[in-house]
Amino acid sequence: VQLQASGGGLVQAGESLSLSCVMVGRTLSRYAVGWFRQAAGKEREIVAAIGRGSGGTYYVDSVKDRFTISRADARNTAYLHMTRVKPEDTAVYYCAARFASPKDVLLEDYAHWGQGTLVTVSS
Repeated sequence: VQLQASGGGLVQAGESLSLSCVMVGRTLSRYAVGWFRQAAGKEREIVAAIGRGSGGTYYVDSVKDRFTISRADARNTAYLHMTRVKPEDTAVYYCAARFASPKDVLLEDYAHWGQGTLVTVSS
């Protein structure tokens, strides 16, 4: 299973940015998906997660009402839409996937990881 994350870049505070994560080699619809980030000098943290199908979602408090995780299984792609970004959102963002039961929203123990995409937010 390969995950290809893209969409990172340099944005100004208050702007929006969308990240994409394409699954290659498997059918995304059978997997729960999570987005994680790791800022310089900090531990990796989960940002958002989504279950299979129309399953539930999870957001870390710091991004609630600003970020939206979604999935388009027909395109084997998951997304993280980031709005009103802040300098503290600066990090390398990773997507991850794990074969899961329907509706499971997973916060850890992901088996498959993308390569990371850097998001830099200037003030």
